[in-house]
Amino acid sequence: MFAVVKIAGQQFKVEKDQTLYVPQLSGNAGDKVEFSEVLLVDNNGSLSAGDAVKVVVKAEIVDHLQGDKVIAFKMKRRKGFRKKIGHRNHYTKIKINEIA
Repeated sequence: MFAVVKIAGQQFKVEKDQTLYVPQLSGNAGDKVEFSEVLLVDNNGSLSAGDAVKVVVKAEIVDHLQGDKVIAFKMKRRKGFRKKIGHRNHYTKIKINEIA
């Protein structure tokens, strides 16, 4: 059984006992979260999508962490202009407990 869930504006295909990294969610490690915006569910070969889906995905927040550093370097030749900017995205690691 799997489901396609919309989390923080992005779609994720999730299964039971799966861990995944999503954009940062509010809450602390160990908190339970529910995702009610389920777009598609496959229950042993029977698909349901759209308004026919009456499923809630329950998950647990495992940890908060940062992604790899991304460097944006700008330079204009012969002008002496150099600009180096970096950033790290924030992610939340969650574990899917139940699709019900």
